Amino acid sequence: MAAQMTDAHRRFLQVLMSNGITEGSEARKLHQHCCETDKVYYAHDKLDDFISTINSHLQPLFMQIRKGISEDDGRAHYAVVNLAETEVTKMASDYTEMELELFRKTMDLIILSENGFASSTDILNLADQLKTKKMKKKEAEQVLKVFVEDKWLSEKNGEYTLHTRCIIEMEQYILSNYQDVARKCNICHSLAIQSQVCESCGIGMHLPCVRKYFRGQAEPRCPKCNEFWYCDTPGVSRMGSQTHHRAPLLVVDDAS
Repeated sequence: MAAQMTDAHRRFLQVLMSNGITEGSEARKLHQHCCETDKVYYAHDKLDDFISTINSHLQPLFMQIRKGISEDDGRAHYAVVNLAETEVTKMASDYTEMELELFRKTMDLIILSENGFASSTDILNLADQLKTKKMKKKEAEQVLKVFVEDKWLSEKNGEYTLHTRCIIEMEQYILSNYQDVARKCNICHSLAIQSQVCESCGIGMHLPCVRKYFRGQAEPRCPKCNEFWYCDTPGVSRMGSQTHHRAPLLVVDDAS
């Protein structure tokens, strides 16, 4: 039998849903606040158990709290996912059909790219190619700004990628609709929008997994085929050198 939901659990869930996505340290603070406010037993290392209780009650509603990690800063994030809606149409209540089409095309560019990013120029060039209705570039710029504010996209120096929230919520949709290119990390087994790929066997690994797996190894080798790993490993010394690359996003197994 699932553990009982308390007011602390309900308060935690309500805030999480309101936020859209919550950074890990904030989730831990929220966990403590909810337990202390509603006079429920609190232990700082029991957040996963606390979330698991909520998830057991969300299951009949086809919802779940999932955990993801942004490689921009390496911090964990939590989001409530609606499992009954696996397509981009879950965003339909917030955006027009034209805006959703632009988002789908932007997602295409990002996922089909070699580095998991799409330039603002390439995205804006799609504005007058929409089937629903052509969009002016200035209007498209505003829509992209909203997607960033709503944490569906992330932008850096004119380059766009999928936000942690988007990857957490749309992992199954992406894996189902981009089967030829979408891959899971060989280490954490989570969706890898951006990854390093073995030149020999083709497996992919997130940059944080690469850093962790190869740390301290003078000659990094693929965990699957054992061939030399030719990609530069960010933050890991190799032959006395240090490399630094922009870090991508990843999703880890859910907290249930």
